[in-house]
Formats: sequence, C-alpha cells, structure tokens
Amino acid sequence: MIHKLDFHINDLELMKKYPKDLFYKGNTKLLKEKKIAVVGSRKPNKYARELTTKLVARLADSGVCIVSGGAIGVDAIAHKAAGAKKTIMVAATGLDKRYPAINKNLIREIENEGLVLSQFNAGTPSTRYNFVLRNELIVALGEVLIVAYADESSGTMRSVAYALEMGKKIYVLPHRVGESQGTNRLLMEKNAEAIYDIDHFVSQFCGVELKLEKSNDPFFDFCQQYPNYNDVYAKFPNRLFEEELLGNISVKNGMITVLT
Repeated sequence: MIHKLDFHINDLELMKKYPKDLFYKGNTKLLKEKKIAVVGSRKPNKYARELTTKLVARLADSGVCIVSGGAIGVDAIAHKAAGAKKTIMVAATGLDKRYPAINKNLIREIENEGLVLSQFNAGTPSTRYNFVLRNELIVALGEVLIVAYADESSGTMRSVAYALEMGKKIYVLPHRVGESQGTNRLLMEKNAEAIYDIDHFVSQFCGVELKLEKSNDPFFDFCQQYPNYNDVYAKFPNRLFEEELLGNISVKNGMITVLT
C-alpha cells in the first residue's frame, strides 16, 4: 500500500526545492538512521562490482543505511549488498510501478523490508527529468556520496554536481587510467577522495574498529595453503593486490605467505 509521508526530513532542506509530496512503501524508521548514498554506472566493470559489494556489505553490517536509485548496475548491486532491511530506494516513477521491470523482485523485497520513496503520484511514468529529480533526492538523503564507477558524460555525474552544490563529501573507488574517467577526473580535480582501504573507511565513518577474522575469510583460508602467486591471482585478483598493499600477505619466490 502507498502511503504519504507526514513528517519533515531535515536532510532534504539542501534540495533546490523541498518536495511538495513524498510517497512511500516500507519502513520510514530508516530515514532516522545514518545514511550513505551510493550511485554509479549501469555497466560497471567487474572490479567495481566486487568492491561495491564488499564496501556496502561492510557499511550495512556496521549499521549504515544505503540509499540508491534501484537502477540496474551499481544501484542494484548496492541494494542487494546492503540487504533489503538496510536500504532506501528512491524511485523515478509513481510507486504503483516497479521500475526497471528487471529489478521488480528486488524492489518488492525493499518495499516489504526496507523503504521505497518517491516524489511522484501514482501513475507517473519514468521520464528523463524525473531521474534528475530522483538523483537530487538520493544525494540529499546521504551524509556523503560514494560513486563506484562513472563515465564523464554519464547521468551519475549529475548526482556528483548535486553533491558539490550541497557541500557533501564525495568518495570514489580508485580505478585504472582509462576506466571510470568521471571518478578519475574528480580525484584529479580534488573534488573527491579515494577509498583505498574499505575497513579503514567504514571504521572512520561509523566510529568503530573493524577486525577482519582471517580464519573465516575464503581468501586467507586459501592463502594458508602456501599457494603460488599465479594460483591466488587466478582466484582472487583484486583481493590479492589489496591485501599485499595492506601488508597482510607477503610474496617471496613466487609464493604467498599470510603475515600474522
């Protein structure tokens, strides 16, 4: 059932115009929780998909509610990684529609266990301008904005523009030259900070210290078998690079050793 929100959300005062009406399905208590907005491309690369999943899961486990737009790509990845109970989806249509249709089961789950918000009356279809308004609402709800992957001319960069206008801090995942050129430009222009260490970012944002239990981690379990570098790279390419940078493993004579 669609309900009309009957209380004020202070976060939305940062919008150019406070929404005339807000409709919802789900649990409005999530609006009172610590929130981060996560956005990005509809076609992120494998690295961005994996890191977004890991980052969002750690944030949700630490009590953070994830806000995104329900689209395919980064949005859907973020909602799924957070779990329906720790996510807010902002829709670009009336709430009698589940758009995009490919995500209808995910959206239904969020309606039942999380929260779906919309500025639009029932029956309102998706239009280009509605997505612009939706993006502004997503950014306003989050304490900060995380951009997982974005090309320079993408709609995601409109969300970045809103964040800059609102004075929100922007974080991005670090990418190689030639990939995610929108986020790389943000770093170059010092308009964003890179998240190099997920546990450090989560602990700083949430004010808690996270300790990775190596004995329950598939990566470290595999590395305890004293494998060679190529075997670990074939199974955990991104994780191998990350843990080596963090000093949790060493590579000597082509073999991997877990450091205690």
